[in-house]
Amino acid sequence: MAYQATVIPVMIASPGDVFEEREIVREVVHTWNYINSTRNGVVLMPAGWETHSSPELGSRAQELINSRVLKDCDLLIGVFWTRLGTPTGEAKSGTVEEIERHIETGKPAMIYFSSKPVALQSIDLTQYQALQEFKKKCEGLGLVEEFENTIDFKEKISRHLQLCIHHNPHIKSLFESRPDTTEDVDFVATYVETRNHELSDEAQVLLKAASKDTNGTILKIAVIGSRFIQAGESSFGGQGGRESARWEYALNELVDRNFVVERGHKGEVFELTHEGWALADTLPDDL
Repeated sequence: MAYQATVIPVMIASPGDVFEEREIVREVVHTWNYINSTRNGVVLMPAGWETHSSPELGSRAQELINSRVLKDCDLLIGVFWTRLGTPTGEAKSGTVEEIERHIETGKPAMIYFSSKPVALQSIDLTQYQALQEFKKKCEGLGLVEEFENTIDFKEKISRHLQLCIHHNPHIKSLFESRPDTTEDVDFVATYVETRNHELSDEAQVLLKAASKDTNGTILKIAVIGSRFIQAGESSFGGQGGRESARWEYALNELVDRNFVVERGHKGEVFELTHEGWALADTLPDDL
């Protein structure tokens, strides 16, 4: 069914060594659109030099990208790993020029630096040094976020995208000024769904059971000859070492992903976090 929507172009600014991360940004944006665009009439449109530019003589290459792609974008997402990029004559690299031009307009930018392992012999030391200098400059502007791997990146960018759309004055003004907007637009978060697929069945069962308790409490109990997990009114494990270890592993999953937090210092009492409650609400009751 056709519908009218406010389109918000999103610039993906990056050098050539982060292809996988660029695809993750597009995946997160497309997932956000799938969940939110129809119900709220807002569509995020990813754009970047590798998909929205073409060879043309007569003008500086980066200037063509700036004028035809960057200037219309309301949000910029920048990603770096080991390279800063090729100098343009006006900036340290094309990516840097895009970021600086975008920030000058007062529009929001989300900048990410990867700390993934890399083979030392593959690093261009000049590029890496230039990258570190630019990173320090960004830190002074409060624009920096680091990630350890692609899973970490996907979680962070999903969460940050949601926060930016909800709270950034420039982004909010794009859809709140529409004549058909009569109340606050409520966007649905996508990062919970992204993380859900990484949880084992046992971890999801444990989370759902704990959410049925008013306080969202999980207890790790050890008695003579038995260890078990108490979540809400349900008990798990206790039938032997292997079974107990299975459910303890599930609890550790929830802790590692910040769906559950330990209370105290004995490792016996845990409670659902805000993200834990949010994910539990999306899980079926008949797990």
